[in-house]
Amino acid sequence: MQQQRVIIALVGDRNPANRTHLATEEAFTDAPDAPAIEWLATERLSEPGAIDLTRYAGLLITPGSPYRSMDGALAAIRHAREHQVPLLGTCGGFQHLILEFARHVLGRADADHEETSPGAPDLAVTALTCSLAGQTHPVRIVAGTRAATIYGVDEVLEPFFCSYGLNSAYRPLLEARGLVISGVDRFGEVRIIELPAHPFFVGTLFVPQARHRPTEPHPLISAFIAAAAVSRSPRRHHN
Repeated sequence: MQQQRVIIALVGDRNPANRTHLATEEAFTDAPDAPAIEWLATERLSEPGAIDLTRYAGLLITPGSPYRSMDGALAAIRHAREHQVPLLGTCGGFQHLILEFARHVLGRADADHEETSPGAPDLAVTALTCSLAGQTHPVRIVAGTRAATIYGVDEVLEPFFCSYGLNSAYRPLLEARGLVISGVDRFGEVRIIELPAHPFFVGTLFVPQARHRPTEPHPLISAFIAAAAVSRSPRRHHN
């Protein structure tokens, strides 16, 4: 029996003018044992039953927020978290991982994002003190985490394209419910998050796919694809 190819869903609203979207496509096309990729528009994901997420071995929540449908992006993240589907969220994806966790694990239904709701009383994601858009910065990897195992080094240089991040007031609340901080900047600000009990559930405020090269695949991209390949068989879609 011929083995089915791994299919990764790219959750977001594709824009050919968005550099990070093109980098995302290239990273997965160039990867060893490259998976098939399919873009899933957030507006479609907001329609119950419109897209069968069980056919995907992994979900990448792409950069490029605000999404056309926040509800659609959050629905995809919740599906991956609750059904043990490998997930990687980068930049805007990282921000929405936090938002989904705040709403559905912490039970804070009004938790919101300052970019789309600047006047909201409960902001889980807020503007960074200084925008990191277009910059490269060091990220310190926390020992004993999945990120540490994947990277194998204590510090890395990563490309950023964002202006929003975790509201620091939320950090202890998230950690108390099992979300682990596995990467920080030199001032201790959160740059990588993960769920240790999940097969692969990682968010990065930076965009690892922008650092991926055919001859130097990014370790996070490779680890995500490997996790998706492992999960593919039990999640195989049947007509």
